[in-house]
Amino acid sequence: MKKILVFTSLCVFLTFSSNAQKADTLNAPNGAKKDAPAKTGPKAFSDVITKKAISQKGVFTVHFQDDKYYFEIPDSLLGREMLAVTRFAKVAGGARRYGGEEVNEQSLVFEKGPSQRLFMRVVTLISKADSTQTIAKAVKNSYLDPIVAAFDIKAYGKDSTTSVIDVTDFFKGDNQAVSLTSGEKKNFNLSALAADRSYIESIKSYPINMEIRTVKTFSASAPMPGSPMGGSASAIPAAINAGAVTFELNTSVRLLPKVPMNTRLFDSRVGYFADNFVQYSDDQQKVENQVFAVRYKLEPKPEDLEKYKNGELVEPIKPIVYYIDPATPKKWVPYLIAGVNDWNAAFEKAGWKNAIQGKEWPDDSTMSLEDARFSVVRYFASDIENAYGPQVHDPRSGEILESHIGWYHNVMNLVHDWYMIQTAAVDPAARKMKFDDTLMGNLIRFVSSHEVGHTLGLRHNMGSSSKTPVEKLRDAKWLETNGHTASIMDYARFNYVAQPEDHVSEMGLFPRIGDYDKWAIKWGYTYTGVGDEADKKVNNKWVVDALSKNDRLWFGGEGYNADPRAQTEDLGDNSVLASEYAIKNLKRIIVNLPEWTKEEADHYQNLSDVYTQLVVQYNRYMGHVLKNVGGVYETFKSVEEKGDVYTATPVAIQKSAMNFLQTQLFTTPKWLLDNTILNKISSPIANERLQSIQTNVLKSLLDKGRLYRLTTSSTRFLNATYSLHDMMEDTRKGIFSELTSHQATDVLRRNLQKTFVSQLGDLINPSTTASSAAPVLRMGPAVDVENTDVVSEAKAQLKKLAASIQANKASINDASSVNHFDDLQDRIKHILDPK
Repeated sequence: MKKILVFTSLCVFLTFSSNAQKADTLNAPNGAKKDAPAKTGPKAFSDVITKKAISQKGVFTVHFQDDKYYFEIPDSLLGREMLAVTRFAKVAGGARRYGGEEVNEQSLVFEKGPSQRLFMRVVTLISKADSTQTIAKAVKNSYLDPIVAAFDIKAYGKDSTTSVIDVTDFFKGDNQAVSLTSGEKKNFNLSALAADRSYIESIKSYPINMEIRTVKTFSASAPMPGSPMGGSASAIPAAINAGAVTFELNTSVRLLPKVPMNTRLFDSRVGYFADNFVQYSDDQQKVENQVFAVRYKLEPKPEDLEKYKNGELVEPIKPIVYYIDPATPKKWVPYLIAGVNDWNAAFEKAGWKNAIQGKEWPDDSTMSLEDARFSVVRYFASDIENAYGPQVHDPRSGEILESHIGWYHNVMNLVHDWYMIQTAAVDPAARKMKFDDTLMGNLIRFVSSHEVGHTLGLRHNMGSSSKTPVEKLRDAKWLETNGHTASIMDYARFNYVAQPEDHVSEMGLFPRIGDYDKWAIKWGYTYTGVGDEADKKVNNKWVVDALSKNDRLWFGGEGYNADPRAQTEDLGDNSVLASEYAIKNLKRIIVNLPEWTKEEADHYQNLSDVYTQLVVQYNRYMGHVLKNVGGVYETFKSVEEKGDVYTATPVAIQKSAMNFLQTQLFTTPKWLLDNTILNKISSPIANERLQSIQTNVLKSLLDKGRLYRLTTSSTRFLNATYSLHDMMEDTRKGIFSELTSHQATDVLRRNLQKTFVSQLGDLINPSTTASSAAPVLRMGPAVDVENTDVVSEAKAQLKKLAASIQANKASINDASSVNHFDDLQDRIKHILDPK
């Protein structure tokens, strides 16, 4: 859905001082009060813009004179939409925001108003109709854009086709359309603008855009401890030390194309970001929600059109260029550029050569990193372990105008830990705390390609990895040709399945731009030159034909549904088998961590950090397998394709997932509890990480959303899916296997068994403060199971458990275990009969 933003109106009024009014009264004949002077209209151009003015021509001519800035706006641009993008240029230390990051984006338009004024409106595109259609009048009457500023026309241009307005106070002031949003102010705990400490640093005009640099100081205070206003504000030392926070902002005001780019209508089978508006027409019998893909505009040069149609590679009129921030450490620049240029292989599938180019930032004083004409990889001096790839697009068509990729310096620590934990069993280069520059450079290149993909319009494709058979992840020759995953837009990091005996090279361990990425770029960037509806039919045929020939082109979504094929951080078409191989590698790695993490004078911080990452990775494998239980496959199709959209995860896969969890997690994995490590990094009074993983996975397995999905799936898919009863039986028998083996329980198993009972108790007697408050892997909206089979099954399982405890506890010769089972009997009795 489109965001509908509410803006405060700003009106600029002409005011007169009380002294001037008093003087007029005193000078009136016979003491009579003089009428207020008539409002002064526009003056002659030369009286307002004199010869001492410094003028710069561009989309608007900007005049600077007597510390004031004036816009000279052509009549031809009145009513033309402009996009205002405000970014931080410099930020107060500790704000956790960085120069180059976007803070606001609005569509603006100037128009003539009454009384010799120009109005500025913020345009919110919600609905649209062709102006030649009768219904366009109704659309116009229903969606009135707010007037956010009014400017007196100071003069008309020399040829009377331009209007001169004073914009000094507007840009110096705190006007939301070109400043911080209300949300940002709340985040930083800002109050009033300090006008005496806020000013315009510069305004520059270029052929299609203006760049306005301002310095704004706000009164600020740190929130009280425990305040809901906590967060970023409490981290800004300036708010504590000075009671004020100063930002340097850059607002790019860019003229949007007079004629929007032809849209490419969104298709759920190809993963593009999208925008939308409601389309009305006189001939409709149903309102149309016009949803279109977000992408750059690539068109062949007129002289190359026939070559393009004949299948020859041609250069587009305007290639996509990304500049690298000059603040980037020099040794990483070539790898960031390579990550950009790697996408040319995909653009060639769409008929383009040299379509995308990574370049170093030139030594050109006329260029600005915040300029709306340039896409830039911005480098942030930050300890945040991340990078991100946004884009700015025309809301009318989805045309991407520019992007500022955010690159945090400490992303290198993130990729180091990923690579070490996932590949050190097979790659000796991963077995140290500081990688060689070539290895780190290649890791940076991979992240660069992923983030550039987002800025080209591509969403995550979390299902792509599921199209690789697990055993192929161990086939070195196959991996050299195909890569371990068909899309770099998946969160499939590195090949953790490959075993040491497989001799897989770095090329088989790394992600790369794959079959899906090339197909997605072909779908989004092939030039057709036809209208929306004709283009939609052409594209539908492309998708149907392509998917029928190569299922590696499947877009599996972003992992927000109940489909176990679409998950983050996973590999292969069988998460159980993949995770079994992965755990073999973790067992190889954990015994070597003390040696591989050793650095002189380190107080075991390296060991603590990397061991934590190893446990986190183990937890991911548990989550990958868990999602199969109660899973529902979702495969988007058009009517031309055979088969159902929704099908059950096969029973055999769900049962193998249950067996895996019982074996690899619920049966205490003592290999993770390596005391040679734990005794160096954590006190025994600390919460045990493994215990938390066991508890959270079990709670998620028994979450009411999953259990309800099992009941509804059984109704829909009958015996093709795992039944609620069978799943609950398998869970109970596995969790309480000691009752039949007559073995003592260890402390982690006792905790897990108590969790089982309390979780079923919450299903039977839900409380307002549920004891199962730990995070669960819930798919879909919250559900009410009070009057479903879920509660009936929970009661039945507790009764069976109570009977089993009574029948078998006497055969267990361990005091702690016996006390534990006595306790469980009391708990069950209270749950089933609270009175």
